[in-house]
Amino acid sequence: MDTNEQLRVEIQRNVALALAEDIGTGDLTARLIPAKLNARGRVVTRENAVLCGSAWFEATFHALDTSATLIWHAQDGELIEPGQTICNIVTNARVLLTAERTALNFLQLLSATATLTRRYVDAVANTRAKIVDTRKTLPGLRLAQKYAVQVGGGTNHRIGLYDGILIKENHIISAGGISNAMHKAKELAAPHVFIEVEVETLDELREALDAGAKMILLDNMSHAEMAEAVAMTAGRAELEASGGVELESVRAIAEAGVDRISVGRLTKDVRAVDFSLRHIEA
Repeated sequence: MDTNEQLRVEIQRNVALALAEDIGTGDLTARLIPAKLNARGRVVTRENAVLCGSAWFEATFHALDTSATLIWHAQDGELIEPGQTICNIVTNARVLLTAERTALNFLQLLSATATLTRRYVDAVANTRAKIVDTRKTLPGLRLAQKYAVQVGGGTNHRIGLYDGILIKENHIISAGGISNAMHKAKELAAPHVFIEVEVETLDELREALDAGAKMILLDNMSHAEMAEAVAMTAGRAELEASGGVELESVRAIAEAGVDRISVGRLTKDVRAVDFSLRHIEA
């Protein structure tokens, strides 16, 4: 399955689960509305943001009404402003009311991840550093949030435990050291699977380099230590900074010369973007 098809399937899965969670045995309040009444609505944003999640929003309505019409006035990745109309909708009135909250939940969450990612990406502009996500995602929405990171200009780390090896402190202890862990990882990994090892000190960095590591995570190092790590590595491995990365500090981290900066808060510390779906009489 290619990436686009995988995402299409994931969107349908996300939407089906979200609607089942919300509707259950039926939307009781929507039954107050005549069954054959049509309605129009428009989505308006109340703040500056990067739009993301239109496919999830649209799939929510189409899951309940295949003939629903949605006209978008902005696309994923575009900057949107307060008061801007993002989308117009024509559908059955009951469907509009039933789908509204679920559809907006997807839009506000994914736009939030894309918006925060864009801020980090802009903060490190004109450096070599890429902003990278982590596995600190909302359960069940990993691919959706990973997509939002891409829309915001960031780069995806491994999707899960199955497509990359990240040797962290506990793995190193259990395996008997960095060298042993790296040796076992090389034996296990298929050619397309990357291997990354986490180090906390410059001595551990030296050991990882001697073991042939090509991707190394610098965990909670100071800016001075990161700069020294870059000099010590001299291009022999790709270096990723991680740990407590804030928007205010990310530029200084990038200027230390690392290749990647992983930021867990892109997907775990989410403040929803404020959207409103306004109903208009048909």
